[in-house]
Amino acid sequence: MTKLFDITFPVECKTQHEGFWSAVDVWIRKPHVVNKRLCGVKETESRDVDREALGTIVNGFSIKVQNFLNSEPSHRETHDNGKEWSYSVRTFIPKVNSYAPKQHKEAILKYIGSPEVTFLPFEEDADGQASFKESNIYQFKLTCQDNEKWLLELHVLSPGEWFSDGVAYPKLPWLSSDLLPKLMRWATECKTSEFKSTLSLLPVEKYSLMYQHLKNKYKAMVKVWPEVTDPEKFVYEDVAIATYLLVLWAEDRREKNLADPQSFVDLGCGNGLLVHILTNEGHPGKGIDVRRRKIWDMYGPQTVLEEKAITPSESFLFTGTDWLIGNHSDELTPWIPVIAARSSYSCCYFVLPCCFFDFYGKYQRRQCKKSQYKEYIDFICEVSQVSGFSTEEDCLRIPSTKRVCLVGKSRNYSQSAESEAEQQRTRYIQSRQNTPGVTVHRSDIGSDEHRCPDNTSCGTPGSQWGAGFQARDKVETVRNCASLPRDVVDDVVLRVARALLGMTTGSTVDGDWNRGGNLGVSEVAGLLERETLQRLKKECGGLQTLLKNNHQVFRVEGGKVHIRDWRHVRPSRDVKRRPVAPGARKTRLCWFHTHHPQGCPLPLGQCAFAHGPDDLRPSTRPLKKLKTEDC
Repeated sequence: MTKLFDITFPVECKTQHEGFWSAVDVWIRKPHVVNKRLCGVKETESRDVDREALGTIVNGFSIKVQNFLNSEPSHRETHDNGKEWSYSVRTFIPKVNSYAPKQHKEAILKYIGSPEVTFLPFEEDADGQASFKESNIYQFKLTCQDNEKWLLELHVLSPGEWFSDGVAYPKLPWLSSDLLPKLMRWATECKTSEFKSTLSLLPVEKYSLMYQHLKNKYKAMVKVWPEVTDPEKFVYEDVAIATYLLVLWAEDRREKNLADPQSFVDLGCGNGLLVHILTNEGHPGKGIDVRRRKIWDMYGPQTVLEEKAITPSESFLFTGTDWLIGNHSDELTPWIPVIAARSSYSCCYFVLPCCFFDFYGKYQRRQCKKSQYKEYIDFICEVSQVSGFSTEEDCLRIPSTKRVCLVGKSRNYSQSAESEAEQQRTRYIQSRQNTPGVTVHRSDIGSDEHRCPDNTSCGTPGSQWGAGFQARDKVETVRNCASLPRDVVDDVVLRVARALLGMTTGSTVDGDWNRGGNLGVSEVAGLLERETLQRLKKECGGLQTLLKNNHQVFRVEGGKVHIRDWRHVRPSRDVKRRPVAPGARKTRLCWFHTHHPQGCPLPLGQCAFAHGPDDLRPSTRPLKKLKTEDC
């Protein structure tokens, strides 16, 4: 075995052993977080073995491998049962399977005392015959030098004979340049996530196959997407959510011995793509949303989408529906387990929470050490359990930071106890109505608010058990700072720019043009009056959005605000420097030419903005309507 590479643990790290095993377990159970060509792995075998049993396991290997595995380590620690080794097998699940009918696997040997872990890859055909890839055996080892310096080492049995296909067999340099540094980072952090592993409720191999099938089937949607949202993100995110539900429902049918596909209603369906996919894949259902989207007309009559405001009440119970779906359903999210529970004893639900809402307004944080997101997920889980569901939590694989879902497939009470369960739901909803700080939601966060009237029976079953709840307005209020009065925006921009320029007296890089200093967004807020801050607080993103909107003047990076120097513009998602074509129309005045003490740093011919009224050429094109879309 040849040592290929090593990394030294930071001196301040005192948990080398625990960190080593923690990092190794991430690589064993979730290799897809590093190897993006994998969907995951399936662990098929795991047991502790002694040296005699180990000899039987490695009997088919060459003498070279057996000599290595049977070598006597310098330190000896064993399990309580006297067994020194842990043996397990994992099967790789690639995103695109080109190996059929073979399966690529790895036998994993952990030596508890050293500590070290060895990976022995092999291939298994349809008849169960295994052939080991001895050239690709590798090992991670934790060693100590001079009783003070700890090393994480990578050893390879035959580096000169290493084989790579980039999927199950990664490239050898990748192990040292990508994987080993990741293991070191995980080992030194040595922390656990607040949430479960992704796809913990599903067979990953079935998810992988279904996702590839649906992705190929619906990828054409990206080219014809008519909404203002990013098609790459929204199409493939809905494909992933649909994949999750289809596999979840297939497993549910298998467990309950059901023949018919589950029916569904998507509450707050937005663009309706999830409804379209689930319907096309054979599940009867519909979507409901307060606002119609352009793309609805593209789906055809088989995709049922209704434009309607949803109010929690007897009018919105779905007695014949198997599943209710809440995909980023905002103010409806806490109500969905309640509506499902009151619809029928057999009705189930799936929610993917995003924005933080209580029953009658914005969710108010408690004083705890959890993140706000984790705290809100726990609140929805609490609602689910009080509503009578045996609640399960999982994490989706979608391009979003909000990807934890909750699933209610069964009840935690018998059907005969429905009356007592309903009383429990009612009391809980009433208690949330009286929670300090909970206000009635009007159209969205930041809008006008008022408390739920004292004389309403907000939690009482009946035609108005959701009284006090108000769905968002049919026409969405634009709150991206674009509708603020121009004089307000100009005043904020000028005040912030003068503060930044006043921090320096000359150039910070080259020449004599003053680029100013930098301030944190919170420091910038201190420059403004309370009335202005309150006004900005009602806009999405507030002050930071206003500053980013004025990217001609400012550059906002890492929470710091800088004056933008157009001589040194770096390509980014926000600003792309393009050459100014001769005779190009300049429809806006250059802020720097007008307000900067030294004027614009660019010559007239290179600046995309007008240097004075004589250079200003109003556009003859009609203004585009400002478009918005749900989160």
